[in-house]
Amino acid sequence: IFIKRNKLAASCPSLISFKQFTAKSDYISKSCLPYRSLARKWIVMLFMGTCFLYCARMAMPVCAVSMAATFHWSKIDSGVVLGGFFWGYCLTQILGGHASDRVGGERVLFFSASSWALITAGTPLLAHLGSHTLALMTVARFLMGISQGVFFPSLASLCSQRVVEGERGFLMSTLQSGTHLGTLLAGGLGTLMLDRYGWESMFYSIGFLSGLWALIVWQCLLKGTAWSLSRIPWLSLFKKPPVWAMVFAHMCMCSTSYTLLSWLPTYFKESFPHATGWVYNVVPWLTAIPSALVGGYVSDFLINRGIKKRSLFYCDFFAMGVSSMFILPLSGVVTFPAAVIYICAAVGLTTFTSGGVSVNVQDLTPSCAGALFGFMNMMGSFVGVVLVSLSGYLIEVTQSWSMVFALITLVNATGLGVFLIFGGARRVDLVDTARHRVHIFY
Repeated sequence: IFIKRNKLAASCPSLISFKQFTAKSDYISKSCLPYRSLARKWIVMLFMGTCFLYCARMAMPVCAVSMAATFHWSKIDSGVVLGGFFWGYCLTQILGGHASDRVGGERVLFFSASSWALITAGTPLLAHLGSHTLALMTVARFLMGISQGVFFPSLASLCSQRVVEGERGFLMSTLQSGTHLGTLLAGGLGTLMLDRYGWESMFYSIGFLSGLWALIVWQCLLKGTAWSLSRIPWLSLFKKPPVWAMVFAHMCMCSTSYTLLSWLPTYFKESFPHATGWVYNVVPWLTAIPSALVGGYVSDFLINRGIKKRSLFYCDFFAMGVSSMFILPLSGVVTFPAAVIYICAAVGLTTFTSGGVSVNVQDLTPSCAGALFGFMNMMGSFVGVVLVSLSGYLIEVTQSWSMVFALITLVNATGLGVFLIFGGARRVDLVDTARHRVHIFY
């Protein structure tokens, strides 16, 4: 069944587009972004959203030293506050993705942004509310994790429902580059605001900007959207080898990324104590922004030429395989410029995963992409916490970084091998979706 674009636009002007078609016994339903101006609006909006998301996420780590001095926190106290985020972040991954599949990712994004904006702006007020500052800040970080845990599963659900297959890689890569920009802005501008206006100003400004973005989402993306109800039992999809291969590869990729993000500053500070800090704290993430865009463009280029499976494998080969080839030399003796070059190459290449395993969920299970991506992210977060802790133990016991970089290489190689052997790009959730799916427009 083909629904002409102009008829749909007349009946539902703010809906981007909708197309249904049947191929043999398969039923596929998707919404697309056909108009370039409208597509650009969506991309810019979601790019800003991921940027503000990471600005809000990094506000507490950037202000932790100043807050610890103000409220007399120890290193253990600061660790408890910062760690509260990840426990809340893991809890809402599946719930947020499932809700996005049921009622639309736009609504969940609005709820997420509104929540983290209020929590961020209210953090200074909570800090000065009473004598139990440590407990209040831990709860605030936990709630921040809960509100932000639904964001990326919602993006996966939204992308699978709204974006054509040949443009998903570039969109997801663009959104990933927004996370790197948010990290840089939080670190760079946050330092200036701390020196001039105090740590409270950073929470107020980021909370205000996030709330403004949520309001724009409500005005531009929510009115007149469409959503679908699907009764597909997505848990049964775990019996499919390509699904487990995708989940396992995503777990490996997330855990190694968390480990690098957590320990790289310490590695540079201990190995090169006289080096300039901003070089290794800024340059790798600046490199990641254009690299992510290139990876997404390459992925879409290959998909549009009919080699979707190879596109996934190529992107993950660079993200997990080639990047590890630049990490492994750090196990030996290297100079500071060489270490920076290796890290820039490794971090830049890991962004290719946005056109690989991160978008694979939208190929395999578009009907429940949000819920399944939430499960992948949850497992990746748990394994990431374990790998970060294990890396700290290895550093403490061996007094060397070689074991850590070797472990990262091993985890990446294992995940890549499983994905190359069992991974796939063919849809696996086609179970009477034509009979069980209801589309609602308003």
